[in-house]
Amino acid sequence: MSKQEKFLTMTVLMTPDMANFSGHVHGGSLLKLLDQVAYACAAKYCKSYVVTAALDQVFFKQQVNVGELVTFDARINHVGRSSMEVEVSVYAEHLRTQEKRHTTSCFFTMVAMDEQGKPIAVPSLLLETEPERKRYKEAEQRKLLRKASLNAEHKHIIKSAEGEF
Repeated sequence: MSKQEKFLTMTVLMTPDMANFSGHVHGGSLLKLLDQVAYACAAKYCKSYVVTAALDQVFFKQQVNVGELVTFDARINHVGRSSMEVEVSVYAEHLRTQEKRHTTSCFFTMVAMDEQGKPIAVPSLLLETEPERKRYKEAEQRKLLRKASLNAEHKHIIKSAEGEF
């Protein structure tokens, strides 16, 4: 059995076309890159096409500046039957000073799909270290919270719709 490909790193130079009106990198530009990195990590892991199902806990801790090198570190934390949680951490590096800052973190839920657009099974995750086991348990908790939140939201929508009829 080959070693699981559960990590991915991508580095991108932040260019002026990514800037907002204040001259810093636009959050939307970062979100697009985050989604691309999560896609690449999940697709590499399961060797299949994937789609984004959810994005949780995006924290923009610090601004990212045009001209900085930004490194996206992605890892598979958890897998279900067809879904995977991908954690992405972002680090900006000022090229002249070589100062590195952790700027952003988030969690994506990606789902593996077949050619007909139906979810397919993904390989189970081999947990090799204590930090991996810890991240797996934390991901299970986020999954439960996400499901509870969705159920509560759907109940609210159904209740509102019932009142309208």
